[in-house]
Amino acid sequence: MIHQFDTVIIGSGLAGLRAAIEAAKYGSVAVLTKLFPTRSHSTSAQGGIGAALGNEEPDSPEWHLYDTVKGSDYLGDQDAIEIMCEDAIRTIVELEHLGVPFSRTTEGKIAQRRFGGHTRNFGEAPVRRACYSADRTGHAVLSALYEQCKPLGINFFSEFHVLDIVIENNKCHGVIALQIENGEIHVFNAKSTLVASGGYGKVFKTTSNAFASTGDCLSILFNAGLPLEDMEFFQFHPTGLYGLGILITEGVRGEGGVLINVQSERFMERYAPAIKDLAPRDMASRAIMTEIKEGRGIDGKDYVHLDLTRIPNQVLSERFPEITTFCKIYMGIDPSEKPIPVLPTAHYAMGGIPTDADGRVLNDEKAGVIKGLYAAGECACVSVHGANRLGCNSLLDTVVFGRRAGIAMAGENKNAERGNIHRDAIDNAASLIDLTIKRKGDQRIGDVRSELQTDMMDLCSVFRNEQGLKELVSKISIIEDKAEHITLKDKSKIFNTELLDAIEFGHLINLSKVIASSALQREESRGAHFRDDFPQRDDADWLKHTFAFKKERVVEFKHKPVKITKFQPEERKY
Repeated sequence: MIHQFDTVIIGSGLAGLRAAIEAAKYGSVAVLTKLFPTRSHSTSAQGGIGAALGNEEPDSPEWHLYDTVKGSDYLGDQDAIEIMCEDAIRTIVELEHLGVPFSRTTEGKIAQRRFGGHTRNFGEAPVRRACYSADRTGHAVLSALYEQCKPLGINFFSEFHVLDIVIENNKCHGVIALQIENGEIHVFNAKSTLVASGGYGKVFKTTSNAFASTGDCLSILFNAGLPLEDMEFFQFHPTGLYGLGILITEGVRGEGGVLINVQSERFMERYAPAIKDLAPRDMASRAIMTEIKEGRGIDGKDYVHLDLTRIPNQVLSERFPEITTFCKIYMGIDPSEKPIPVLPTAHYAMGGIPTDADGRVLNDEKAGVIKGLYAAGECACVSVHGANRLGCNSLLDTVVFGRRAGIAMAGENKNAERGNIHRDAIDNAASLIDLTIKRKGDQRIGDVRSELQTDMMDLCSVFRNEQGLKELVSKISIIEDKAEHITLKDKSKIFNTELLDAIEFGHLINLSKVIASSALQREESRGAHFRDDFPQRDDADWLKHTFAFKKERVVEFKHKPVKITKFQPEERKY
């Protein structure tokens, strides 16, 4: 089946929906999603969205800018960061008017709370900057945006799996997708295409990411010859429920929760004396892992405790109802009575598809662009997060740059011709499905995928080194060969989830290779990328972005300077 639209958007999370609202003002819009829109992973965001409103204490966008630059370990592009922080206040007011039910102060203002790495007066002390809706902020914002999409006539194609993003002669022509329900191939010709497909945390064994977060579109574009930027930087959130990876927002630490070791010591006071448990996520994750490595885990095990018992019960029930429920259901613990076992969990991709500030996808390190192709949200790298994302900047990133991409696409569509995907591209996508279903071998997807995820977790997580990364690259090559011998039990095309697993697994292998190779070539420690063998930040040689290109079965690297405008790199103390 062939469809004709002005704009096609891949992904129905916050970035995709915010872009759709803008693009729909000037033309027809299709939104493709693996899931039903309101089940997109944006709904899992708990703690808040950052903006220097100053509703509860003095704040300013410049302090927000400084914190984001410093939190990024100076790898964030400061021109893009300034756009985000300056636009944050307008964004929150707009979301409020669109129907987001933010929590309120007693005066009726939007309530704000403290979050890791956010400070007043250029690092002096923590500040209340995170606007929130209890601990369901992402769900509240997504639901409001989805409701706004319906009256605009936006067309949603739920449970469609993208097989290809078609680029010819430096122009994107649209998308080829599989309708999961019946196995039919659909073609979406478009003037402009936005990739807003989210992250790829499922490359790791323990992650807060949903099962659908497999990075399909990044892998598709990488295979098409486009670069991926800063893929070595993947954030581990310090407080995932032990053994599960389910996230416990650092908002609870903003309300008085603390991390403690086996000695009942509040150990973050040693690692970040000024802001303690509200240190940036990379620092807190390393601190937890260091405590465990040095024998101060709880009862000799590989976790520490997050103690919420000092938070008043009313605050827990009103501001963190979902987290309280998670702890009771999954751990059998009432967090108002007992501390929670936590361990860092793979959480957020700082790297991704390189874009400019309006979402245009770059095809090289010299800022060349692909006509008609855009990206926004976690799959994109505009680079506002650099080497480490501050909490509550992710939701802000999605709505600020999703909106900008929507406006840019609408402007481009006025003078653009709709793409036309040719028969050979459609046939290639169909043959991929047939070959995957008919392939014979002795490997099972679950076994080989588990092997990959375990290797990534063991050798490329919070701490890394040359020996481990070289071993990982070698193991990924072996797994790549094993994947050629995977056989499917389900040979049908109707709602074949095993087929989808196989397609997604190919993308996970692809992205794992890029992450491991990128981490191996960056011989320094910066933000979430910590090398035991290169423990210091090296601004002289590595204050630059990594651009990874596919060359046969290896990854080739080029680099791009970091944009520095207001804040020169300095030692990162908290």
